[in-house]
Parts: sequence; C-alpha cells; structure tokens
Amino acid sequence: MLKENERLDCLLKEQLEIIQNDEVFSFSTDALLLGHFTQLRKRDKVMDLCSGNGVIPLLLSDKGNHMIDAIEIQPQLVDMAERSIRHNHLEARIQMYEMDLRHVQQHFQPSSYNVVTCNPPYFKTIQTHQHQKEAHKIARHEVMCTLADCVNAAKHLLKQGGRFVMVHRAERLMDVLFEFRQHRIEPKKLTMVYSKPGKAAHAILVEGRKDGKPGLDIAPPFYMYTADGQYTKEMSAIYYGN
Repeated sequence: MLKENERLDCLLKEQLEIIQNDEVFSFSTDALLLGHFTQLRKRDKVMDLCSGNGVIPLLLSDKGNHMIDAIEIQPQLVDMAERSIRHNHLEARIQMYEMDLRHVQQHFQPSSYNVVTCNPPYFKTIQTHQHQKEAHKIARHEVMCTLADCVNAAKHLLKQGGRFVMVHRAERLMDVLFEFRQHRIEPKKLTMVYSKPGKAAHAILVEGRKDGKPGLDIAPPFYMYTADGQYTKEMSAIYYGN
C-alpha cells in the first residue's frame, strides 16, 4: 500500500491511520485544530477544500456517519488520500475530487453542502520564503488558489445558513474576515490559538455563516502548551481524546 518515502501515521483519538510523505505533504497541528473545532449536526453534508492527504475528512468521519467530499488539486496527494480512505474502510462515506477549487461552479450544484472546511495555503506568493519543493509551494503558498478563491468556492457550495470553518495564520485575520464578508459569509465565531501563555497568537479558527446576521462571538483563547512546555488539557484531548 505504501510507496517510496511514505509512512503510516496514527490519528490516535480517532483510531485511524493516514499515509504521510514529508517529501510531498504531512499535515500540521492546524489540521487537528480545524477538525476539532468543526462541529457537525446529524444530517450535515460536508465538503473539505484544499484537502491535502485527506486528513480533515478522516478526522471529521469520527464525528458521525456524515457524507464527506473533498477537493485537492495535486494528484499525488489525492492518491495518498484515497489509499488512506480505503485503508480505513471509509470509501462509502468519503469521496476525493482531483480538481481546481476555482472550478467548483462547473462541477457542483450551488447550495449543496451544510458545512465547508478549509485549511488553505497561508502565504502570499510575493513572500520571499517560499519552499523550494513544488508540492510544498502549492500547499503552503497562494500559487494555485488565493484566500479569496477558497472563500468564493465555499460561497458557491454552501446552502443558505451553511457554515464555513477555516484555520489560518493569526497575522491574516483581517484578510480572512474581509473575504468572508465580501463573499456573503458572515463571521460568527473566532478562536485565537496560542502556543503558550504570554506568546502572541499564531493561528485563528473562524466560522462563518452564509448570509448570516452580523455578530461575532470571540471564544476564550486556546493554548496548546502550558508555561512549562506540556500539552494543555485541551490540546491533549485533541490528540488523545482524554
């Protein structure tokens, strides 16, 4: 099942396994945070954008029996995701699509999903610290899609009142909130993520509602580590479920 440079890692809380390859893509803690903070209702139909190796669909599959679709543009990552899905016997519930999310209007009916998630490329292409490997560039920089492209895709896919959940870098908070509102997705919940007390926020989790009413709830800060470098109780629960 595994190809060159690949390994099988465990999603401990969910008791699932996922194919990873550091030469191409390995998910970060941000993906775990996005999976944790995305709340699903019983009948929700879900789409994950910028899905990478399928980590978000795998994480969300543990929250019920939802049907989950996912879009990823890189063929090698789609292949890895599909093998992970089969390995975990989830092929009846998770469907990967190899495609450019900028073309969702041509492939998906509007207003088809209750929930859309996204862990997008974080860095603008003009930044000088782009990674050299092409697969890493596409995953981490706005080479194949921009933040606006991701939010526009979510707007097309979401039903009226549907929820869009995104993780991003804290420094781009204003960009995220601006694009949400520009595309009729009203920001409703915001969580700031900190490595430990006394440090600046490094990540944000934003949930918006398509054509929702104004009103943003700002959650208590989420800390990953205690002052002495141990996982907080909240972070430990994301990793281990206890």
